[in-house]
Amino acid sequence: MLEALQFEFMRNALMAGLLASLICGVIGTLVVVNRIAFFAGGIAHASYGGIGLSFFFGLPYLIGTMGFSIAAALFMAAITYKNRHRADTVIGVVWAAGMALGILLLDLTPGYNVDLMSYLFGSILSVPNAELWQMLVLCILLILTVAFYYNDLLAMSYDEEFARLRGVPVRLLYFLLIGMVAVSVVMIIRVVGLILVIALLTIPPYIAEKYSRSLLIMMVLSGILSALFTLAGLCFSYSFNLTSGASIIMVATTVFSLVQIFEYCQKPFRKKCDNQG
Repeated sequence: MLEALQFEFMRNALMAGLLASLICGVIGTLVVVNRIAFFAGGIAHASYGGIGLSFFFGLPYLIGTMGFSIAAALFMAAITYKNRHRADTVIGVVWAAGMALGILLLDLTPGYNVDLMSYLFGSILSVPNAELWQMLVLCILLILTVAFYYNDLLAMSYDEEFARLRGVPVRLLYFLLIGMVAVSVVMIIRVVGLILVIALLTIPPYIAEKYSRSLLIMMVLSGILSALFTLAGLCFSYSFNLTSGASIIMVATTVFSLVQIFEYCQKPFRKKCDNQG
């Protein structure tokens, strides 16, 4: 793997993966503790409409896709905020409509030759320098925003009613969180694609939650796990000529499965210790 770093595209891929890992650590943690993983999945698939919009109107990928994704996310948030028991239906509709719109716009784009697989399953090996800088700026903005609202997000994530009593602007924070998820999803699509983005957003935080005593520690541990999964996935993809995005997710899924098996095997031992105690 070290000899691969002599190539610029591999260095860019590593940097893109590490930036995405930071986002997965911070925003993915908030997704897991607020139980909005399905929401994030809906945003990821709806963002396909933004991809189609970008190519149809000749817009930069990041601007077109991000603008559409944020608009779709806030639309879903506005409808589901008071009727969360209907959230799955609304998300499903926007999910399907976004993908359908993207496909139709790509069909109508004159002479397009887009590699659709790169958006469905990621194209981390083709991230240009300009996009890396854009990712870095967005990553810094997201982390600073979370740091500024950390205490309020902490209160909202674990006890929404208590947060309201404390005067926390829960509605504003909810919309802000959904907007940050939309920005994060667009960034991570470049790494693993919109089909797999939900796995990278949720698997590392889920594992980290088991070994964390605070939200901050969970974010840090989740970011470290994401970076390790990304690095291992890139190594496997380079060594065996495999798709990078899918390799990263398979590494994460394998670790997730091992953690689940370990937890399951520990249960009888814990019960025995409790009975003896």
